[in-house]
Amino acid sequence: MKIAEVRVIVTCPDRNFVTVKIVTDEGVYGVGDATLNGRELAVAAYLTEHVAPQLTGRDPARIEDIWQYLYKGAYWRRGPVTMTAIAAVDTALWDIKGKVAGLPVYQLLGGRSREGVTVYGHANADSIDAVLTEISGYVDLGYRAVRVQTGIPGLESTYGVSKDRMFYEPADAAIPTENVWSTAHYLDHVPRVFARVREEFGPTLRLLHDVHHRLTPIEAARLGKSLEPYHLTWIEDPVPAELQEGFRLIRQHTTTPIAVGEVFSSIWDCQQLITEQLIDYIRTTVVHAGGITHLRRIFDLANLYHVRSGSHGATDLSPVCMAAALHLDLAIPNFGLQEYMRHTEATDAVFPHGYRFEGGYLHPSEEPGLGVDIDEELAARYPYRAASLPVNRLEDGTVHSW
Repeated sequence: MKIAEVRVIVTCPDRNFVTVKIVTDEGVYGVGDATLNGRELAVAAYLTEHVAPQLTGRDPARIEDIWQYLYKGAYWRRGPVTMTAIAAVDTALWDIKGKVAGLPVYQLLGGRSREGVTVYGHANADSIDAVLTEISGYVDLGYRAVRVQTGIPGLESTYGVSKDRMFYEPADAAIPTENVWSTAHYLDHVPRVFARVREEFGPTLRLLHDVHHRLTPIEAARLGKSLEPYHLTWIEDPVPAELQEGFRLIRQHTTTPIAVGEVFSSIWDCQQLITEQLIDYIRTTVVHAGGITHLRRIFDLANLYHVRSGSHGATDLSPVCMAAALHLDLAIPNFGLQEYMRHTEATDAVFPHGYRFEGGYLHPSEEPGLGVDIDEELAARYPYRAASLPVNRLEDGTVHSW
């Protein structure tokens, strides 16, 4: 069996997605997600111009060899564009391998380590009272964990809080919108939010909060300490992670668990964080960290240091990536949580899939391979629309994190 064709499909069923479809000379094919939110066309060009021509004629069963070839064979290694492209190819090859073997991918990864994948939903609203209603809705659906975000008094808008409660897409304009941010307002408000949430829902519901890289280490330490009475499962992305050592200061001052990694593209982005136990959950994901092959390496390293998985799973990951993530989640020993944001009906139609939500858990498909596909004819009806993530500025106009 040889790779006969590599197709790069760009579509926008309510948001932009890039998908790789690898077709063999025997007609078996696999799909992989190559979506990089706000930079989709950069990955599509990298795949079309540089990766696809190098794959034709290769044996699709040689997943590890192809991974190493695409990674080491490029003089300019790593980075989100390169690793997202590699991830898409790797995921598609695992899909093919499962179909040839007649097994779902999780069986090829060692089989089940659990019965289902615990997921968390996104409860967000402008006010505390409104977010309590959103949390209640998730609890009624059977969720065991909920991420909580609210608007900040005194700020006109806040990244992570949407008008559409079910289908949140922050990439909202071709030219980035600009929001105003105040750390002082934020640090004052967030503990009040979680005090009300615990009062309303008791001590057992797992609660999470995303800081979106907005704080300095000492500010993040202050936030973590102020949230200790409310026993969060984690605070996410408390600071920008380019300086991994910065997490040591947070760790020294608070016992609130820390999660980070959705913007990481390789094991080297989180090596120090894991080996020095500076975090509790690693949030790297299939599409942005080199595919199933490389993400498994990250999770195996994390397992040695009592760090659990908490993979990113927002709507900027297509159902192809979600399906791949679930197979890996089901197999690894150190699974923690899986983020799960529901896609729109249009997206689900373009990407028919067999995974399902039931009783607070997601379950991957039992079909051979990943159990997800792309309807190319339907995808062609949704042309690409330029969309960028917003930019934050401080009240004095300084460019800040999200």
